[in-house]
This record gives sequence, structure tokens and C-alpha cells, in this order.
Amino acid sequence: HLKLLEICSGKRLYPSDDEAVEKASDNRTATRQDSDSKPAVKKKRKQPTECFLSQPEEKQESTVKAKRRRKKKISDVLQKSAPKPGVPADLQNLLTQHFGENRSVIEIEELKLSDSCFLPANDLSHSFSSYLKEICPKWAKLRRNHEEKKSVVMLVLCSSALRSLELIKSMTAFKGDCKVLKLFAKHIKIKEQMNMLEKGVFHIGVGTPGRVKALVEQDGLCLNATKYMILDWNWRDQKLRRMMDIPEIKRETIDLLEKSIIKLCRDGSVKLGLF
Repeated sequence: HLKLLEICSGKRLYPSDDEAVEKASDNRTATRQDSDSKPAVKKKRKQPTECFLSQPEEKQESTVKAKRRRKKKISDVLQKSAPKPGVPADLQNLLTQHFGENRSVIEIEELKLSDSCFLPANDLSHSFSSYLKEICPKWAKLRRNHEEKKSVVMLVLCSSALRSLELIKSMTAFKGDCKVLKLFAKHIKIKEQMNMLEKGVFHIGVGTPGRVKALVEQDGLCLNATKYMILDWNWRDQKLRRMMDIPEIKRETIDLLEKSIIKLCRDGSVKLGLF
């Protein structure tokens, strides 16, 4: 029937097999041309992602940092307490504490001083001149009779050169025309002091325990003629330290007492005073 219809109409209702093949090949070439005309798009390569294991967050406890306790200074303690005058028992306790660990009982007994070795202590009501007048009522006679070189009648120990100068100025009413020698290390060489002691006669020596000890050890100062030794016990510096609160001064004072002064005190030739 299809053949008769094609013959009558003069048209082909269905393409032949050859035409179908040619049409399919034309379609392929067209798609190839389209694909060649378009630029090639590169596919983005996925970067590998790192994998982290999630850990449970630790709960941070809110802790208040404890403030460091400030170490108490001697100035803090002294500001809250009234000053107490030094007494002979304070010096005795100081010597016992210093030598208690390294000395035998017999050696500590030899370092003890009886009450007769001490002069009346300052009750904080005296100036330096008034205190010296009270403890040395016969000073004028002692001063006249003193003629020995390399020695002094009175030895005053304090914590610094500046304090030595203050004490020398404050004893003007007491010393009169007697000679006073500065026995500290600041701006004064020890050889100069030894020459002055060897050539002249001095009645009072005021200085630091370190320099006095050095002069005694080098035979520049002889203590055989000394009658009074005064410790500037109660005075305090800007930091409210006494001379025995400063480790270096304390050590040198105790060394001088042990090597020279205590024996003279026990023999009765030297009296100790706490100003």
C-alpha cells in the first residue's frame, strides 16, 4: 500500500536507509563542530579537606589568683609600734643569739657581761651632749690627764659616716676644746687616720665599727686607754633601721666586741653605754 501511495503522490513518505544514515552522520559532525568551537572547561579538582576530631571543651573554672603576700619590712612593723629605748639585756640577747649555734655553753658564758659593765642607757629623753654629761661627770679631769697617742678616751660607734658627722656636731656642748677624730672610711684613707693617731693626741673617736675594727687589727688604734664605748643604739635611719638592724654593721660590731671590747669590759677598764 505504501508503495502505491508513493507512486500516486510522487513523494516519499519515509526516507530510505541511505538517507537516514547520511542524516545521522551530518548530525554527528555538527555536534563535533559545536564542541570544538567552545573552549574546554577544566574541572575544578576538589582539595582534600582535613578532618579534625572534635574534643569536648574542658570547663575552665574561674579561679581568682591569690595575691602574693608582701614580705613585712622592719619599717612596716616599727611604724605601728612605739619606739622602745635599748637596754643592756638587748645587747646580751643579741650576742647570745649570734653565738648560740656555733659556741659551747662555756664560751657563751665568757661573752656575757655583768650589769656593772654598762653605763645608764638613754631613755630617749636626752640629747647626745646631755647623755654624755650624765654618764661622764668627770670628763674634764679625764681629758686633762689623757696624753697617750694612738688611743682615745671615748669611742663612739654608729652606722654611717653621715651619722658620725651628726654626732660630732651634737656633742659640741660636751666636748669643749678636746680633739675629736673621725673614724670612718668615707673619703678618708686608713693610712691617714693611722698617721694622725700616731702623731697627735685625741680624746674622742667617732666612726663606724668596720673602720675601727680595721684600725685595731692593724695596730693603728690601741684601746688600753679607752674608758667609755658608746653605741648609737636607738637612732634609726630613713628606713627606720637601727645600727644593729643592718647586717654588715651588726656583724662588724659583734666582731669588735668579741675580739677587743668584751675582755676590757670584764676587766673593768671599759664601760659600755647605749645611746
